[in-house]
Amino acid sequence: MDPLSWTGSLSFLTPVLMLALVALAASVIAWLVLSIVTTSPTMAVNAHRSASLATTPDVLAGIAVRYSFLAVIVLIVIYILFGVIFGASGGIVGAMAQLLLPVWSALIALFAVSITFKRRLGLYGKLFDSPIGMIGFALVMFWVFTGVLGAMDLIAPHDPLAQVSGLKNKLPGTPLPGAEADAGIAAWYLLGGDNLARDVFSRLIDGAWVVVQIAPLATLFAFMVGITLGLPAGYYGGLWDTVLSFLANLILAFPVILLFYLLVTPEIIETGLPQYIAVVLFAFPLIFVAVLIHSRFRTRPQHNAIWLAIVLVPGLLAYLSLINEAGSKITFWPLDLFDVPGGILVVFVSVVFVNSPTVFRIVRGLTMDIKTRDYVAAAQTRGERPWYIMLWEILPNARGPLIVDFCLRIGYTTILLGTLGFFGLGLPPESPDWGSTINDGRKLLSIYLHPPLPPALALLSLVLGLNLLADGLREESLRD
Repeated sequence: MDPLSWTGSLSFLTPVLMLALVALAASVIAWLVLSIVTTSPTMAVNAHRSASLATTPDVLAGIAVRYSFLAVIVLIVIYILFGVIFGASGGIVGAMAQLLLPVWSALIALFAVSITFKRRLGLYGKLFDSPIGMIGFALVMFWVFTGVLGAMDLIAPHDPLAQVSGLKNKLPGTPLPGAEADAGIAAWYLLGGDNLARDVFSRLIDGAWVVVQIAPLATLFAFMVGITLGLPAGYYGGLWDTVLSFLANLILAFPVILLFYLLVTPEIIETGLPQYIAVVLFAFPLIFVAVLIHSRFRTRPQHNAIWLAIVLVPGLLAYLSLINEAGSKITFWPLDLFDVPGGILVVFVSVVFVNSPTVFRIVRGLTMDIKTRDYVAAAQTRGERPWYIMLWEILPNARGPLIVDFCLRIGYTTILLGTLGFFGLGLPPESPDWGSTINDGRKLLSIYLHPPLPPALALLSLVLGLNLLADGLREESLRD
């Protein structure tokens, strides 16, 4: 079989896309330069929402940026549509577009439902009034759906760990030896082979699942720890605040990479230290939820007991399963509901441990500010308990900055996971995570660009999407 080109029968669109990209780059440069050198007055918007003074050079450059960007987006959408229809005849791009059809379908369905009901969805619905937020959300959800659907074996054409003789470091679009014409897209390595003759595209898809599993959940756990400790530190102050702030500053004093290295090295793992840390950190979500429910239903004992039982019984079973691992220092619990690999557990604990002090400081600062507000004083006058005030008066009014920081912190966590994988720490060597894949490919970077470049671009696009999503959320939360 012949190798695939990048665009196949869609090659006639390539010059048009190149022109659009050049126009976009030129208009962005012109807009930046003119924005600096031109002192244009603020544009006024009349009742018909048409802008006056629209003939200044920087404004014209901004319009050029907008339309050239739209042209690039339209051309990319055309590539995807033609690729979904024609598959491998549309080249590598077409084949990948067809394999990603479940992802496109999920994105379209999500956006259609969200835009239809956005006025009923609070801050999330308002995100769809922000172009920046929508672009960021689309990038993030693309990788979320790719990871989830890839884990269900609905996307990747090959086993990410399978090696095919003769495809070591082969270029993108190389066909498999002896592949038949009826094999479909699985007859090619779409993004080429790596230094162990594994499919780069399949490893890219499988690596997205590693990020989707760890980064958001680890960030959520870090927020549970930070909120549970930061609220009382900021509300009560005094000795409690001094001790917790000292411990947080002590952890933050360590360089992040050094702290990661200490936690995931085999010698430290053998001591059981990461597992002992997990025993403490993984208890905080249970504590947080228990206090949240009790503070809400304290005056209704029957409801209180029912809700605590519904939440804490399965939560306790999940907690005991998480901290328990056969052959480790903690093996007292016979029931193991989760088969979490030791490497992933250590990385998860490390990420939570490193991020929690920063979240603690943010929550503490917000609490110290909000506790002086009138509605907090009114709740104190009504005789509400301190934890009720913290969780039901202060925390909801701090949600804007915390949601924005949550999105940004997922991005930081993604970069940290990539850094750990790059240095070969924590995750197993055969793991398809993006950091490990970049590290494997960099050794021959001067000869073969295709193994490390896709995971690097994937990491860049996911973090960019999270940053744009955070900007959109910040923009909309300020309008609340």
